[in-house]
Amino acid sequence: MNIDRLAKSMLEAQGDAILAVDRKGGITFWSPGAERIFGFSRAEALGRPLHLIIPETLRARHDEGFHKTMATGETRYGAGDLLAVPAMTRDGRRISIEFSIILLRDETGALEGMAAILRDVTRQFEESRALRKRIAEFEAKLQASTHSALE
Repeated sequence: MNIDRLAKSMLEAQGDAILAVDRKGGITFWSPGAERIFGFSRAEALGRPLHLIIPETLRARHDEGFHKTMATGETRYGAGDLLAVPAMTRDGRRISIEFSIILLRDETGALEGMAAILRDVTRQFEESRALRKRIAEFEAKLQASTHSALE
C-alpha cells in the first residue's frame, strides 16, 4: 500500500475534521470533514485563528494552554487522549466535539504547530445528558417513595 495515497485519502475524507495550526494558532490545514462539521469553507478558515470554532467563553483558557504548549513543546493531551469540549459552527450553533492533538515538529525537532482530529459527538452528548436526567428523576422518585413508605 502506498503510504502517500493513504495519507491523502485520510486527509481528504469527509468524516472527521482534520486541521492544523502554526505556532501562532493560525489555521494552515482545513479538511473537507472540517468544512462539513463546522460549515466554514477551506478558503474561509485558512489563515484565521482557531477562535473561529472556539466559543468566546473558552477562548482565554484555550489560548493559555495553546501558548504554554508552544513555549514548552509539551502537552498533557499528546498521548492520544480524547478531549471533549464545546465548539461553534459557522451558523453560531454550539456543538460537542471530541478531539486528539498531535504536535508538529520540523526536521530539526523544533515545534512548528499542532494538528487535531475532531469528531462531532453532539448527538451522543445530548443522549447521555438526557439519560442522566432520567436516572436522576427516577432516583428522586424512588427516594420519595421509600421515604413515604417508611412514615
